[in-house]
Amino acid sequence: MSGPGTAGAVDVPAAAGQAPPPTRKPRGAGRRRPRASLGARLRRDWPLLAMTAPAAALLLVFHYLPTLGNVIAFQDYNPFVGDDPVEAFLYSEWIGFGNFEALFADPLFWDAVRNTLTITAFQLVFFFPLPILLAILLNSLVSGRVRGFVQSVVYLPHFFSWVLVVTFFVQMLGGAGLLAQEMREAGLQPWNIMTNPDTFIVLVTAEAVWKDIGWGAIVFLAALAAIDPNLYEAAAADGAGRWRRMWHITLPGLRPVIVLLLIMRLGDALSVGFEQFILQREAVGRDAAEVLDTFVYYQAIATQQWGLGAAAGLFKAVVGLILILAANKLAHRLGEQGVYSKS
Repeated sequence: MSGPGTAGAVDVPAAAGQAPPPTRKPRGAGRRRPRASLGARLRRDWPLLAMTAPAAALLLVFHYLPTLGNVIAFQDYNPFVGDDPVEAFLYSEWIGFGNFEALFADPLFWDAVRNTLTITAFQLVFFFPLPILLAILLNSLVSGRVRGFVQSVVYLPHFFSWVLVVTFFVQMLGGAGLLAQEMREAGLQPWNIMTNPDTFIVLVTAEAVWKDIGWGAIVFLAALAAIDPNLYEAAAADGAGRWRRMWHITLPGLRPVIVLLLIMRLGDALSVGFEQFILQREAVGRDAAEVLDTFVYYQAIATQQWGLGAAAGLFKAVVGLILILAANKLAHRLGEQGVYSKS
């Protein structure tokens, strides 16, 4: 005990078999701090809000507002009804699922879906791993100058348009291209590469690899930079070779990013591009080059069947959403966070 005038009290040990006396929490402990008002938060965070405003406006104008146009999928939409687009929405005939019935009864639609899924599966196997390998190779380069030069070279094609990419491949691999001329001079029969529907899937994958492999490696390079270098030093000190370090340190460090990008790619399983395929559709034929996006253009937009095109777009979005949710749930079962974490 403490006598009068002392600043505090001496702790008395509890007797055997007795619980210690409850300790008092300091006054105010456990209380939540009052939340700042909306005006105060706006005055505090207005620079951040100003920086994000252009991106938010871009999403609003080009993504969220056009989403309202999905109502066309359930109408026999006529843009010439009424005096403005709003009246065209209001006065067009409502036909329910009629556009979907016409879409699912069209064999050309299922041919386009089959081609799209085939190309997506092929590129998941032969294209998706390549940026990962490129990032690992670039990260293993000791010379910073060499790494910077290689990165600049492989990044550059991403900024080329598909018109330029296809033109480059025609000049290299076409019937009058450099490869064909060299084979003729050598007395060989040139290969039919640019107009062969049987190898078209390999051609478009090669074009996508040449254009986007460097750009796709950026995310994986950032993930590699976040791996602690001490892990490699400790593994090397324990006798682990280069391959073991890559298998037990590098790949586990990249796994969350790989799973995230794989889920996002599955969400775009029905979107393999438009320009690349419409530029080469006439050369190889519709049976090989018709994908869902070109189907919408030729069968809906060109024929002014707006409701049919909106139905195809809504079908693609719903399938993508289902694939994202299913893949994300599988990622949770495997112990990964995925696109969003479990609540």
